[in-house]
Amino acid sequence: MPAVVLIGAQWGDEGKGKATDLLGGRVPYVVRYQGGNNAGHTVITPDGEKYALHLIPSGILTPGCTPVIGNGVVIDPQVLIGELAGLEERGVDTSRLVISADAHLIMPHHRALDRVTERFLGKRKIGTTGRGIGPAYGDKVARTGIRVQDLLDLSILRQKLEGTLQEKNQILVKVYNRKAIDVDEVVEEYAGYAEVLKHRIADTRLLLGNALDAGEWVLLEGSQGTLLDVDHGTYPFVTSSNPTAGGAAAGSGIGPTRIDRVVGILKAYTTRVGSGPFPTELFDADGEYLRTQGGEVGVTTGRDRRCGWFDAVVARYASRVNGITDYFLTKLDVLSGLETVPICVAYDVDGVRHDEMPMTQTDFHHATPVYEEMPGWSEDIRTCRIFDELPATAQAYVRRLEELSGARISVIGVGPGRDENVVLHDLIG
Repeated sequence: MPAVVLIGAQWGDEGKGKATDLLGGRVPYVVRYQGGNNAGHTVITPDGEKYALHLIPSGILTPGCTPVIGNGVVIDPQVLIGELAGLEERGVDTSRLVISADAHLIMPHHRALDRVTERFLGKRKIGTTGRGIGPAYGDKVARTGIRVQDLLDLSILRQKLEGTLQEKNQILVKVYNRKAIDVDEVVEEYAGYAEVLKHRIADTRLLLGNALDAGEWVLLEGSQGTLLDVDHGTYPFVTSSNPTAGGAAAGSGIGPTRIDRVVGILKAYTTRVGSGPFPTELFDADGEYLRTQGGEVGVTTGRDRRCGWFDAVVARYASRVNGITDYFLTKLDVLSGLETVPICVAYDVDGVRHDEMPMTQTDFHHATPVYEEMPGWSEDIRTCRIFDELPATAQAYVRRLEELSGARISVIGVGPGRDENVVLHDLIG
């Protein structure tokens, strides 16, 4: 069987957890392939239980599913252990979770540097969560990172840590006037994490390759959206990894020819958290309506999300960059009660119309939305389960988004629950 990639098609927070959980019961392996605990998924199970997941793949909530943290993820072991303990306290079986030996670890100096450099930037800050994600990826690229497998050999861990802290402590103390980090304390702390996690560490490339060879489905989930990709997003207001579909192969160790479906998650409007350009952002009552009705608060940060109308320019871009085959449209129910629903179909950049993403950062910052108005609907659509049950104007809105986005809409979320969906096409059939 092939692998399927599940990717956010906007700035993240599109509802990937709902989509992953919907498919999880039919997919024996769910793999997180990038990011760290700077993102989160909210999943609501059939019995109404609500879970906020940060590092652990959403498949953890599906009995019999093997959740995999891939090599492309950066892991804060303290956060991971805490998340596991929280799930176990609620009766969730976590025994099947495995962790790639080649995933990189977030260390205390990463968190310290992340927080202090963001404060130092002042008005130029990126809006990082301060959890050490960027510095950990920076060390990975600089080939000075510490990996999960180093927890299995504390002498190697100490050797690597001593080398990197020679530089990092100089920066912390002499540039930012912060306290130096003690090697012995860190080694002792991480030795404790090693005892808890060592039985979960595996060659996940081999595990997943064998699963595909055996004819089993593998679902690959990113933790942020397309516009936060370090290469293809609204740089520099991006994450430090590649959540786009191309990153799924590198971050999991699965060859790209094993992937034959890419499912993009689109919210029926647009949100983002943190700094950076956002052409359709609303600062009026409509923006507050979307925020309130949609419960738009960041799972990880607790910050209110910035809200705006659907941006078809972003959706077309996501379709092209990811090679999206199907869309899962979430939160259509949030739009119920609006008299009209605008759609951004293009940008105006200094008097020039752009139907596609502007090439330069400057032009994107100057982009203003060109709107097309669609009639709204007042009906409660949460009980709808087939497309024809939706109000005619809601159907027209969905079909227009499909036309503008460039890929078919296969599932429509009409409520937060796992079963509150309208399924038009089977995503893994």
